Amino acid sequence: MRGRLTKGGREIKAGRKAPARKNISQNELIRLNRFIAASGICSRREADKLISSGKISVNGKVITELGVKVRINDDIRYRGQKITPEKKVYILLNKPKGYITTASDPDGNQTVIDLIGSKCSERVFPVGRLDKNTTGVLLLTNDGDLAAKLMHPKYGKKKVYHVFLDKEVTRKDLEELVKGVDIGGETVAADVAAFPDENDKKQIGIEIHTGQNHVIKRMFESLGYKVRKLDRVYFAGLTKKNLPRGKWRFLTSKEISILKRGSI
Repeated sequence: MRGRLTKGGREIKAGRKAPARKNISQNELIRLNRFIAASGICSRREADKLISSGKISVNGKVITELGVKVRINDDIRYRGQKITPEKKVYILLNKPKGYITTASDPDGNQTVIDLIGSKCSERVFPVGRLDKNTTGVLLLTNDGDLAAKLMHPKYGKKKVYHVFLDKEVTRKDLEELVKGVDIGGETVAADVAAFPDENDKKQIGIEIHTGQNHVIKRMFESLGYKVRKLDRVYFAGLTKKNLPRGKWRFLTSKEISILKRGSI
């Protein structure tokens, strides 16, 4: 998307800096939910649910009590399958059209994981969802805690989309997007809405911090427009600059640090 969006007067405050993670030693006692999250299965909060529901065993004993501590060399299993902490991996993908944003699909559709193939030995999963025909910035990781933070509405991660519509957008409707529009009983407002190219008013750049399903399409549909093409160009500090469609790369240490600090 050409052109630069401005904040439109709304300040985005920096998040609180998170403490640095340390490696887990062989003899260190750690909480069971932390061990499960480190294995890449889910976040710590979701791990607590797995524990409470009796799906986790430690050295052959089913554990349902929260707060239990374990060692890294204990035999810990999820539904009978042994799990171990994995090296944390962070991947930036420029998602192409026609791929499902999930780790696997029972209907046989191509998934974003297929684009990575065997070039990443760790099991990763997409953070959030992009529709099958939506393109652009997508993060994949096995860091369950970070993924949960990035997706939680509380943290309001910034997202910018380049939207292509079926007809020209009026200046009045552009202002309505920022004021707030009704999407099925809920009012949602864009932080910024602008024309990237003043000569083509069928194209809109829109910045949001909300994360409802199909939120961009629903916002424009509420004003009588149909989205013909949707491209995410920015997510939580990440852009697709110099990354061709369908290609991916590992994040740099600087990018990982920004994500973990939650400063974007």
